[in-house]
Amino acid sequence: MQIKQISVFLENSAGRLGEVTKVLAAAAINIRAISIADTADFGILRLIVDKSDAAILALNEAGFTTRLTDVVAVEIGDTPGSLAKVMELFQSSKVNIEYLYASLEGMAGKAVVIFKMENFEQGLKIVRDNGLSVVEKF
Repeated sequence: MQIKQISVFLENSAGRLGEVTKVLAAAAINIRAISIADTADFGILRLIVDKSDAAILALNEAGFTTRLTDVVAVEIGDTPGSLAKVMELFQSSKVNIEYLYASLEGMAGKAVVIFKMENFEQGLKIVRDNGLSVVEKF
């Protein structure tokens, strides 16, 4: 099962990230995982939140440009080599990972890795066929 990731396109200037967090806080939306990538001129903030529809609405009303994307969140052991084993499954099946980021959300001793794959359906099939635990909700 996929979860929804929100991408927010931001100018690379002081205070923009803070503005996003204020909008979400005012709408009582909890951030469950977060990642930001930037260039000299702009950044892409990626978020997993508890109420994605409400977050999109609040951010758009505040003037932010957003996009909703399907991603897969996989629970892995919080131990050395756990991610390498999952990556080997994708590599051997020739599934391209566009990006990933992680959260320590979940049970003690576990981590959640959020994957954006070039071929979502093929990647999801690999996850399911190999008995990996998919996180359906944060």
